[in-house]
Order: sequence, then C-alpha cells, then structure tokens
Amino acid sequence: MSFISDLMSDSVRANGLGALMKGAGLVTRFIPIPQPTLLVGPGSSGRLGQAIAGFGHNKILIVTDSIISKLGLLNDLTDALKAGGAQFVVFDEITPDAPIPLIEKGIDFYKEHDCDAIVAFGGGSSMDASKAIAVAVANPKPLRQLAGYFKGLRSPVKIYAVPTTAGTGSEVTVAAVISDPETHKKLVIVDPRMVPKMAALDPTLMTGLPPHITAATGIDALTHAIEAFVGNWTTDYSDGMALSAVGLIFENLRVAYNDGKNLAAREKMALASTYAGFAFTRANVGYVHAIAHQFGGLYHTPHGLANAIMLPYVLKYSSPAITGRLAQLALRARVGTEAESEDELAQKFLDAVDQLNRDLGIPTYLAALKESDIPELAKAACHEAHTGYPVPRYMTQEVCEGIIRQALPPATAAATPKRRKKA
Repeated sequence: MSFISDLMSDSVRANGLGALMKGAGLVTRFIPIPQPTLLVGPGSSGRLGQAIAGFGHNKILIVTDSIISKLGLLNDLTDALKAGGAQFVVFDEITPDAPIPLIEKGIDFYKEHDCDAIVAFGGGSSMDASKAIAVAVANPKPLRQLAGYFKGLRSPVKIYAVPTTAGTGSEVTVAAVISDPETHKKLVIVDPRMVPKMAALDPTLMTGLPPHITAATGIDALTHAIEAFVGNWTTDYSDGMALSAVGLIFENLRVAYNDGKNLAAREKMALASTYAGFAFTRANVGYVHAIAHQFGGLYHTPHGLANAIMLPYVLKYSSPAITGRLAQLALRARVGTEAESEDELAQKFLDAVDQLNRDLGIPTYLAALKESDIPELAKAACHEAHTGYPVPRYMTQEVCEGIIRQALPPATAAATPKRRKKA
C-alpha cells in the first residue's frame, strides 16, 4: 500500500507543480525581453567594433580568455575600435565555469580602468562572466546575493557580444550561470536587462574550434531548442525559433564537425545557436539542464558535454508525454515523413538524437560520475527543475536517480545493484 500511496502523492505533487509552472509561464509571456541587433557573416566582429566605436563610450572592457587573446581572434574587433578612436582594455583571464573569485577580479578590473561598457568575447564562460560583471558593477553587493530573478535594482552596464562557439546562445539570453567554488554549485542570475545590445555572429572565429568542442556546443544548442519546444511555456515565437534551430543543426552540425573550415556550416550553426537562445529565453529549459548544472558544479563537466550526455536519457523518459512534439521535431530534422504515425516519428527522432551523438563522438556516460554522489545530484536537480522549469513530465527523486545512473561509467554501472524504480 505504501508504494501505491507514494505513487498517488507523487502524482498529486506533479499535478500541482505542473499547474504552478503553467501559471508562471503565462506571466513570463508578458515580460519584455529585448533582442540584440545581430551582425552576421565573415568579418562581422570588425563591423561590430566600428559600431561600438561610434557610441562614445569612455572605455570598453573586453572580457575573454587567454587562448582567444593569444590566437589573435580579437584583432578585427580591436583594430576597428582603434580606427574609430575608442579606448579599451582587455581582461583575458576567464576560465571554464566562470567562478565567483574570478568574476570579482573582473569587477575590480572594470572599476580600476574606469570602464563604462563591456564586450563579451568568447564561449559561454566569457558571456556569463561579462553579464555577472555588468550586473554587479551597477548593483554593488555580493554576487551570491544577485543570484536569482531580478535581484539588481539598477540596470546592468551595456554589453556587446561576440560568441566564438555555436552552443550557448548567451548573446541573446537573459541569464548568466556562474560557479560557486565554496558550495560546488552553479548559481543563475536572471535579468532581461543583461541581454547584449548588439552581437556579431562571425563564423571566421569558429573555424579553429576542435571537433570535440564543435560537437558538445552543437548538442548544447540542440538541447536548448528541444527543451524549449517540449516544455509547457511554449509560444508560437519560441516554437518557430526552436524548430528553425533543430533543422539547421541536423543539416549542419555533422558538416562543421567533420570540416571545421566550412564557413557556411559554421555560420548556420551560429544562427542555430542564436535561434535556440531566443527559444529557451522565452520558453525555458528542463531536466537535462537541471542535471547538467549539477555535473558542472560538482565535477566541472563542460556544460555542453553534460547536456549532450543526458539529452537522450531525459528525452526517452519524457517521450510518453511529448509524442506529438517529438514527431514535429522528426519532420523538421528530416528523419521521417508525414505519412508516418506520430509514434513512429517520435521514435525516429529519439533514434536520430542517439545517432547524432554517436556520429559526433559524444560518450554515453560521464567518466567522473560516482554512484555515491547520485542521490544528492538528483535531489539538487529536482529542486532546480521543480522550482523553475516547465518540464513536460515530472520525475520523483528516485526516477531522477535512475536516469542519472544510466550515465555511470560502464565498470561502475556493472558493479551497481539494480534498484526498483517508481513509475
């Protein structure tokens, strides 16, 4: 009887959470989210520099990492800034996960050089660090107190963005994810005013990305699009952006992975990442992200890789609740035809995601994952998902543990006793 009552209480709780999240989704539809002016194509980072130089900023802080700086990827931007007479300084110490102490160093650097605008140049960590700096400079209080929704009273300083990977979509999103090394957790700062004013999608900056980074960031973008499309906060706008992103990714990610110098594929992947960013900014994400954030906080797993590993497992769990949506995704990904049933199309899309991961060399497991960590990882993931994400099918903690357990390394998984799962 206790098992049946547990199931009933889980069902009641899921229904309550679902109603709450749907209500929250109706509210979010009325929150204005600005969209940056996009410059697209080879050389667009230089064109962005020309535009920024004309805006009359006192001094611009460029936030990036040392590899980008050493490779000379900043040159088109900085040459344009110099030609336009703009003053700038470069903070190139960003590391993966954007830890709080490093962001605090960036805040001090910004103030020391009397800056009044930021160019975020790089991958997701540079984007997130830039947004956190922009909010904290305008709202001088500890970063941990800025985590959450709309915690800054004053508008962040102006941000411009140049992404060098096609994955995070951070150039158009309202959030910054930073890491707290004291708690080994990720913190999320959310404020629509953090959206960059302008962004350059320059495929020439992405041609040197190693295949494994191209793969992980590409599946990161795919995850954004899929979770936005199958959740409960969808709009016509978010659906359109998500479907466009999925189509572009299935058409171009393998090409970019196998031929990194292909500018056309790189540009379309950059657009796909941005479209997916537009989609999940409005419709949000789900359990894949909730679990991936825990992997990142505890094991420092790159976010794109964590999403890529977990996406097939979470999709398969969610599939009974989203068959029609998966069918639509299959058609957009061109892995099925309208003559097939929804069930057939849904299964084809699940199979296509598995095949894409295999083609890109994405592992089916997380090497760092430990059985002993799974209960806490699942607890934190469920808390994150159930307090902020419009997931299409709820998990109990036990179910979440079972899904995470599928990502155990093979030797560990073989030695782990099988546990009974709740439906």
